[in-house]
Amino acid sequence: QVQLVESGGGLAQPGGSLRLSCAASGFTFSTYGMSWVRQAPGKGLEWVAGISGDGSDGNYAESVKGRFAISRDNAKNTLALEIDNLTPEDPALYYCPRGRRLFAYWGQAPPVPVSS
Repeated sequence: QVQLVESGGGLAQPGGSLRLSCAASGFTFSTYGMSWVRQAPGKGLEWVAGISGDGSDGNYAESVKGRFAISRDNAKNTLALEIDNLTPEDPALYYCPRGRRLFAYWGQAPPVPVSS
């Protein structure tokens, strides 16, 4: 079955950096676009970044453009999100659902918390 397990994150100072990872299994990873979606305390879900199956095309929400970098390693079935220059708006729970617009699968484990 499809499994998505987020890891990384933690506490960082404003202006600092963090790296999130997502391990995927149960499907042909390289054939699916992937995304990072976050939920800040008391707020709804916010899509922040997406990447194509082959990793050649990435896109970002305006709120994170220039500070976040999404990448993937299809040989290892992993997805990553580099967060630079952390701002007070970035603390949230971060998820790595499968897809770029419609998200059929989400991680089963608790999402990754980012705090400052």
